[in-house]
Amino acid sequence: MLSKKPALVLMLTMSTASFYFAQSTKDTLSKDTQIEEVILKGVTDIAKDRKTPVAVSTIKSAQIIERLGNRELPEILNTTPSVYATKSGGGFGDGGLVMRGFESRNIAVMVNGMPVNDMEGGTVYFSNWTGLSDVTSTLQVQRGLGSSKLAIASVGGTVNFLTRSADMKKGGVIRLGVGNNDYLKTSFAYNTGKSENGWATSFLMSRQAGSTYIQNSEYESYAYYFALGYKPNEKHNLQFMITSAPQWHDQRTYAPTINNYIKFNPDHDGSPDRTYNSDFGYRTDANGNRIAIANRSNYYSKPVMMLNWDWTMNEKSTLSTVLYMSNGRGGGTGDIGSVGGKGMSTFYDAEGHYDYDKIFAANAAVDVNAAGARSTLVRRSSINSHNWYGILSNFQHKINDNWNFSVGTDDRYYYGYHYQVVSDLYGASGYKDATNTNIAPNVVSALYDYKKLSWNPFGGSLAPMNERIGYSNDGEVLWYSGFGQLEYSTNQLSAFIQGSVSNQSYQRIDNFVQDGITIQQNQTVNTKSGFKDIFGYNVKGGVNYNINEVHNVFANIGFYSKQPFFNSVYPSNRQVVNPTLTNEKIFSAELGYGFRTPKFNANVNVYRTQWGDRWMRRTGLTHTLVDGSTITGYSEVSGVKEIHQGIEFDGVYKAFSFLEFQGMFSWGDYFYEGNATGSNFDDNNNPVTVAGGTNTNELYLDKVKVGGTSNNSIPQMTASLGATVKPVKDFDIYGTWSYVGKIYATMDASTFTTAGNQALKLPDFNLFDLGASYKIRLKDSAQYFTIGANVYNLFDTTYIQDGATNIVKKVSDFKTNTNTAEQAQQLYNTYMSDPNNFYKGIDKSNRVFFGFGRTWAATLSFNF
Repeated sequence: MLSKKPALVLMLTMSTASFYFAQSTKDTLSKDTQIEEVILKGVTDIAKDRKTPVAVSTIKSAQIIERLGNRELPEILNTTPSVYATKSGGGFGDGGLVMRGFESRNIAVMVNGMPVNDMEGGTVYFSNWTGLSDVTSTLQVQRGLGSSKLAIASVGGTVNFLTRSADMKKGGVIRLGVGNNDYLKTSFAYNTGKSENGWATSFLMSRQAGSTYIQNSEYESYAYYFALGYKPNEKHNLQFMITSAPQWHDQRTYAPTINNYIKFNPDHDGSPDRTYNSDFGYRTDANGNRIAIANRSNYYSKPVMMLNWDWTMNEKSTLSTVLYMSNGRGGGTGDIGSVGGKGMSTFYDAEGHYDYDKIFAANAAVDVNAAGARSTLVRRSSINSHNWYGILSNFQHKINDNWNFSVGTDDRYYYGYHYQVVSDLYGASGYKDATNTNIAPNVVSALYDYKKLSWNPFGGSLAPMNERIGYSNDGEVLWYSGFGQLEYSTNQLSAFIQGSVSNQSYQRIDNFVQDGITIQQNQTVNTKSGFKDIFGYNVKGGVNYNINEVHNVFANIGFYSKQPFFNSVYPSNRQVVNPTLTNEKIFSAELGYGFRTPKFNANVNVYRTQWGDRWMRRTGLTHTLVDGSTITGYSEVSGVKEIHQGIEFDGVYKAFSFLEFQGMFSWGDYFYEGNATGSNFDDNNNPVTVAGGTNTNELYLDKVKVGGTSNNSIPQMTASLGATVKPVKDFDIYGTWSYVGKIYATMDASTFTTAGNQALKLPDFNLFDLGASYKIRLKDSAQYFTIGANVYNLFDTTYIQDGATNIVKKVSDFKTNTNTAEQAQQLYNTYMSDPNNFYKGIDKSNRVFFGFGRTWAATLSFNF
């Protein structure tokens, strides 16, 4: 399938929005048969309890509605074993997700079984999923290999949003939500129900706006959805859907140092200001008012159109096909250029924010026509738009009562547009750019306002070439795949084996190079690189055995040959194909046990995943040659291998009809196995021999704990314990304690060039959440009000959720050319013994994101 992940997600989710809204929160999925009845059947791979041999956790719509509030959508998963969801920088929709130590680009995110990860880099943008929380009937998390038949690399696991089909019973809902920092959400949805001749219509409209907990994090998000369904008979079911969720939000993308959180706390009490955001500043207008200006922001609109056809061919055979289109437009802002040789970081005021008065004044003094390129400091917008088309088809056949098989295809076409434009001149008359080698340096003054959202369902126009700055390159991806599965099932034993093959074909188009003239890495390159085909496959199988009605055991095993991402095929933003391309190799095995009684249900899983042949490039290096001279270049690193293993537990205990306990625990051990070797090259792609007479260097990674890779952290221990009390009918009170430990901050494995380094371990933390909901029923059973409220981080705990650096001082950091080893040791001892240099044992020079303090949300809804 071929729609950009957020887009596809949204479309499918919203497609069931209206139906969902027409239902009571009690109308959730409690049995696998119920799941099968309400979702789009053809492309979903749902794990069934005591049948499918995978580790699975299921979150139902009632919990999402009651407890999500104004949090990030992935955060509802934090009571799931081995899952860590954070707010990352804290902007709307900027949350991150980690599962079994793997980040979101190695987690398959799906909607009704359709993968929606970005086709170039695998990333997932939750800010484009604003409709999911309203329309998901069940959220199923399959950790590890998962049960999907598609050619997807669910290395860490699969997150599958199951939405209800649009042709359900007649009804609607109006909902109002409020919360901290001016959070306001309104929505209306209605479903006509299916008519006698098989037609049905559904629609949804919603808006939310406000700020998050951090400074200058305003946002505005809309969602719309329309579906038209037609079921002429029992054999055919067709649904057309269109949906989009345009949004903009101001961000905090740079993690400040702990020192700056403390320094710029207006209370000056030695504690960190968790709301501090260094990515914005103030300008004084003509009336003397201070106007906030965001340097970092994100905006996107992802309209999606889809046609779904389910064909029941006979009692044994079905064919399900989905055609879809997603033309997304948007990007993110930041700064480019300099003024008077100064960049943004030199214009901070005494409050730790940008002084836009000085920036505007400095820019206004520049004659941009006479000055050189990049001589003004402006806000640019980096565009990441796309056109995405796909088809997903699945044929299923029941051989007999015990055997069935399915085969299908998943084909996609993707074209991504990547370039920069000017968003705000910051008082300059223009910005001179010289990066397009096909034209003379030109002054650009056209502005693109990130708050003007696109409502064009077909995507809309692109910026002309003479208004593009910085870079302009496109990515073209062709994806062809086939899959198959053979399944055996009885009441006691179930087993499956499945496999898939895929070919990913990548082409890079650089509009700023001179076709057939520009030289990169000692090669003459063209505007179009030509397609590079990369073949991949996976095979997996599993078996579940029900010992009796109480106990069951399962096992699964699998192997992936996973194609590298686009930027690994064309590294360093160049047209030259990586000469050392190789597929990543993933092997995984898992054992599980289930326990089921009327009062107590529990699951225990043990797993081990080996991730080998990871590719890495170290750039911007200065090589010292045998003769003592130096040359700039890079290093291609091979042999990087990670081990992710652990144990998981989750359980539910129903003590009484009015009292239930939920708990989970996960312990992991994620580490690098063995050292890695880097081969050295100069900037022209020529091998170089460095001092010591070798072409290689070594990365000392053996036994180093796995940390994050981009301003995020990876925990290796999580736990939670929750309780739900129902003192009277329709009144719920619930609370949850969560623990996160063995947290390792972002680390750059390519910098581990000396032995003895480790990932930075962050402090463990505990959080408590509390909430309640009450339903007021009217005489008409279809009409009722629901009131709900939640408080998150009840005790206002201060904690570090993500670490962006890996600073741990060593004696060598204090050694200079002018002091002795003994003096360096003394300086080190003095530094380490001074408590003012540390915060909860962490060096204050580390950059981090603190978690939010106490926040709250409340909702009022009316179902009819």
